[in-house]
Amino acid sequence: MRSFLFPHAPERVAIHPRPSATAAAPPAPTVTASPVPSKTPAAHRSRVPRATISPAVPIGHARLALIVDDCGQWLDIERGYIALPIPLTLAVLPEVRYTTRIADEAHAAGKGIMLHLPMQPISALDPGPGKIMVSMNDETIEAQVARDIDAVPYAEGANNHEGSRATSDPRVMAAVMRVFRRRGLFFIDSRTIATTVAQTTARAYGVPNAARDVFLDDRNTVPAVEAQLRLAARIALKRGSAIAIGHPRPATLAAVRALYPQLEREGITFVLARTLVGIDGKAPQSTRT
Repeated sequence: MRSFLFPHAPERVAIHPRPSATAAAPPAPTVTASPVPSKTPAAHRSRVPRATISPAVPIGHARLALIVDDCGQWLDIERGYIALPIPLTLAVLPEVRYTTRIADEAHAAGKGIMLHLPMQPISALDPGPGKIMVSMNDETIEAQVARDIDAVPYAEGANNHEGSRATSDPRVMAAVMRVFRRRGLFFIDSRTIATTVAQTTARAYGVPNAARDVFLDDRNTVPAVEAQLRLAARIALKRGSAIAIGHPRPATLAAVRALYPQLEREGITFVLARTLVGIDGKAPQSTRT
């Protein structure tokens, strides 16, 4: 069995952040995890309405969606996020050791669940099982995306894991979005590169979509993550909403745990990622036996 080491933060190549966002490549973690194939049948997924981001919330409040990438590998830290008494969303890799377990536990706790879709980076790094490569033809891409969706129970949408090369390729992203349109799922562009066409392609195919505003933990210290959380909060207070992406790192979890009460007092409302692409109602129920 091959072992994969997924970095806690995706490759960033020539990123041009959205307003006030910053990004830089972090060091790889020292923890490893061995993937095992997921044999879990697909979970039921409710249809996602075609919608745009909702209007800004009342004065004094703003919505902030926290997404935790690379889940399914570091169970203890991921459980720490699940235990937080705020809405947040876990982006779960397909076919790694704890894919099914962490999705089940997050769902039971009322957290959001997304597929963290492995996609080809510009570097030679292997994005892992279920990867989408630009060398694939359209049929192969669509089949692999469908398998990846089915590997993550309760997934209502996805964002890209790595993907600086794949998300810059209009043909590849068109094939990806055809699957998301058929499945009624949303897509959030992690924006790992300035030339990404993921969000524009999602819009063209009528797939509910949004994009990352801030990476929280490119610098792996509690003060640095707290500074990025405050940046995300400022964006949300100014615009009405923001999306921040972090990873299963002890410093990131500690910073979120320490700061969220203060941000709530300052007018931040934490929401699931699906809320910022216009999805309301209950999370889908599993059909697994």
